[in-house]
Order: sequence, then C-alpha cells, then structure tokens
Amino acid sequence: MAQLNANYHKLKAGYLFPEIARRVSNFTAENPEAAKRLIRCGIGDVTEALPEAARTAMKAAVDELGSRETFRGYGPEQGYAFLREAIVKHAYEPLGCRIAPDEVFISDGSKCDTGNVLDIFSSTNRIAITDPVYPVYVDTNVMCGNTGEADENGAYEGLVYLPCTPENQFVPEIPKRRVDLVYLCYPNNPTGATATFHQLEEWVAYARANETIILFDAAYEAYITEAGVPHSIYEIEGAQECAIEFRSFSKHGGFTGVRCAYTVVPKSLMASTPDGKRHPLHALWNRRHTTKFNGVSYPVQRAAEALFSAEGKEQVDELIRHYLGNAKILREAAAAAGMAVFGGINAPYIWVACPAGLKSWELFDRMLNEANVVVTPGSGFGAAGEGYFRISAFNSRANVEEVARRIKAMVW
Repeated sequence: MAQLNANYHKLKAGYLFPEIARRVSNFTAENPEAAKRLIRCGIGDVTEALPEAARTAMKAAVDELGSRETFRGYGPEQGYAFLREAIVKHAYEPLGCRIAPDEVFISDGSKCDTGNVLDIFSSTNRIAITDPVYPVYVDTNVMCGNTGEADENGAYEGLVYLPCTPENQFVPEIPKRRVDLVYLCYPNNPTGATATFHQLEEWVAYARANETIILFDAAYEAYITEAGVPHSIYEIEGAQECAIEFRSFSKHGGFTGVRCAYTVVPKSLMASTPDGKRHPLHALWNRRHTTKFNGVSYPVQRAAEALFSAEGKEQVDELIRHYLGNAKILREAAAAAGMAVFGGINAPYIWVACPAGLKSWELFDRMLNEANVVVTPGSGFGAAGEGYFRISAFNSRANVEEVARRIKAMVW
C-alpha cells in the first residue's frame, strides 16, 4: 500500500482559518437571521476594486494574446524582465538597496514562497519562529518533517519559539543559542508591529556572526506610514549576505485573487552542504523555481507592472489610505471599549488584548454570537497569542463603521 507523508498527522487539528470558517458556518446555519448581519473582519482578504491602471494593463495584455503576432505562450519561469526591472527601479532603488533584476523571482504568492523555500534547505536546520506567528511558517515546516510532535499547547519540539509581547514591542529578543533559519515578518502579521532599523541591524549582525539565514516577509511594507521604519531588510548593511525577502502584490495592489508576488534571493547569499562546502542559494532557488513552477501569466505580470506607473502608484496609495483609515476607526473603537490596542498604524491589522480575562476563542465566540462580527483568535497564531484577537481592516468603510459601533455597544 502507498505510504502517506506522516508529517501531516503532526499538524494541529485544523488550520486556523478553516476552523474559523467551520464555526461561522455552524453559526449561520443555526442563526439565519443573525447571519444576515454578519461582518467578516477575520481573514485578511482585500475588498476594494482592483486599481484601474492594473485592469487597463491586463485588458491590453489579453488583447495581445488575441493576435498571432503578439501572442505569448510560456514565459520565463523567473518572471518577465519588464516586471523584474520595474520592481528594482521602484521598490528597491529608492531605498538605496542594490538589488539586481535577476535576483528577483516572480511568483503567484508569498504564502507559497515562504513554504516552497524550504525545498532548498535541509531538514536538519534549527529553525526559529516568532510567537505569535503567521501559521503558514509553522505548518509548512511540519509538513516537510522539520519538527517533532506538538505538545499540549501546540508547540513543536523541533522549533525555537521567540516570544513577541507588549514588553518587547512584539519584536523578539535575539536568541541566546544559534539557529540556522529565522522567520521575521515586519510590518507584522498578526500584531501590526514594526521593527526599527536598530532592531533589524541587531538581527543582521546576529545572522552574519552565526551564519543564520533570515527569511524576511515584507508583504505589508506598503502600509508603513511613519518615518524611520525600514521597508526592506536590505536597507540594513550586510543583509544581502544573510536574508531572503518575500513581497506580495496581494495587499499592496489588491491582488489577493489575481495572484502575483516576488521573492528576492541575492547572489551573495550562501549556505553549506553537510561536508561544509558553501554554495550560493540563488542558483538553488532558480533550479527549484524553474522545475516546479511555470511562471505567472503574462496579463497578470503586466497588471503588476502597471502598479508602478504614476497612475498606478496614486491608485495604490488611495487603496492603502482607505484600509489604514479603517484601521484607525477600529483602533479607536477597541480603545473606547477599554481594551489594550496595538498595530493598525503601519499595518492593516489591529492586535487587541481580550477584555475581562477572556481567552481568544471565547472572545471569538462572543463577537460572533453577540456582535455578529468575525475576528481572528490570537491563540491561532501561537501560544503567545492567547488572550488577544486580530481585527482586519480590509473591508468597506460602511462595514468598518458598523463594526466599530457594535464593539463599543457590547458589555465587556
């Protein structure tokens, strides 16, 4: 009989978001009238229209496919040069980052890339994650066999957990022992926190001293509004020798359903084989990418390129102002209800401490049943997330204003 990948059985009972969907489905079946009032502020999916510049570029690209003379079939797996060059020119050069176009790899999502990158690393690596953390980082390591079993709290024995709390501003302390890989995400999902230049400098110094590789998820960098907050790990000197960066058009340009992202793997980034020989990761990622991926469609890449045009940038800025305006309303509502509130200034997520000693899933159920609002329980992001919940600012203004009203009306 064919053998299963037994590592899948090590996963906790249910991935966070399917469990939310299950509870919401049960609620709607049992409460059809209340379900009509349901507002979802859980999963971080965008709601507003795709920018016009992207739509126009996509339509033009589709028309190109309608003619034999301009038709395109398979494109380069790494991405078309026009998009890779636009990313370097508009996303990295203004920050002073020396990234080459062929160090940029276009993909269909950062969620995919943060999991797929494990293909080029050994299962013997000691891996550190922040806690709370985006669940995909943990679950993909479990699936690959990089962890042991989970304990009663859901923590895996093969991972090093780096607690993120209000006391450290949700930026983890440098570990006291050496790790091989560490996941960092700033602006952070789920807490909405940012890391300072000094904090990232400390992480880069640690990584270079210990030959550690930082897997830096910068999917939300476009939401940074405050001066002095780094948008890229490569703004830190030496980071190109120790970091891979993941970025996405999903929250930047509303591409959650269109699917386009990119990963930067510098040519100067090295790792070793068991015999101690050093090899560049760029060549390995290129080999993995070209073997297992056939590239993002031509119309989608043209749409992504259009976001860097003058019109596209203005439309993206308008989208981000909308969602950050939502975040401000939600922050103020939770604070007015007497809760401790974090995030929502440089990120589209608000991280809120549960009132009256409620646990995360208890708060989730109260919000669902009493306010008919879906949020995300903090414990789903790790043990350090217990006692918190996340509210997503991705919604219409009318829905957000109604959610704010309901939060303030609840008796806590």
